[in-house]
Amino acid sequence: MLNINAIAPGELTLDSNFKFRCYPGISCYRSCCKNIDIMLTPYDILRLKNRLGITSGEFLLKYTYVFIEPKSGYPFVFLNKNNDDEKTCPFLCEAGCSVYEDRPATCRYYPIGQASLKKFDFTDGITEEHYFFVKEPHCKGFEEEKEWTVDEWRKDQGVDLYDEMNRGWRELFFTKNLKAEKLDDKKQRAFYTACYDIDAFRRFVFESKFLQVFDVSEERMNKIKNDETELLNFAFDYMKFLLMIKETLKLKERKS
Repeated sequence: MLNINAIAPGELTLDSNFKFRCYPGISCYRSCCKNIDIMLTPYDILRLKNRLGITSGEFLLKYTYVFIEPKSGYPFVFLNKNNDDEKTCPFLCEAGCSVYEDRPATCRYYPIGQASLKKFDFTDGITEEHYFFVKEPHCKGFEEEKEWTVDEWRKDQGVDLYDEMNRGWRELFFTKNLKAEKLDDKKQRAFYTACYDIDAFRRFVFESKFLQVFDVSEERMNKIKNDETELLNFAFDYMKFLLMIKETLKLKERKS
């Protein structure tokens, strides 16, 4: 587990410079893949379940556990650890990460940490991203000579795409909603399905009475049928509607 003492003081900007390199052969290689709690984002799960060739439901059942935040009731999904002495990541192999091209955003950011903070105006909140160093005693990467800015690191690691894809999910936590209450069991299940179990959400949209209730344009229907990332964004819009954050969907007019 990441120790709070590993967080180096001082806020970073996208232009902040640092030296870091990780590669097979460095003395600490694979150490950061042991005994760490990795929270998975919706896009992490989409990428990983496709990488493994299984459904989102199968992935969630085999590789994850759920933490319910006590105050808000929001469910968060975490990656299981192996049941070994070092509590290794289930995707760690002798050569390194077996899902490297589809690794989670947390792994891509390392050794940078990210925090989303919200500043309020009189309507919607303004969410800002903040960055900081994660410096753990075992990590020798900071002793390397390769130099980056935070922005260059994000682009090199592909995490900018992950942040873009997860933006709608983050807005569920940071958009101002004066009526916000702790999620009850029914809304927790809806949140879990929409945000994490994308295959179950697809069935909910196309195999229930969903499309008899909501007015979805033909153009958007085609997009969510054929593109999982579009379906994921649609899921975020559904949750914003359900939680009364924004009127992102329209109900069909009832025939008299």
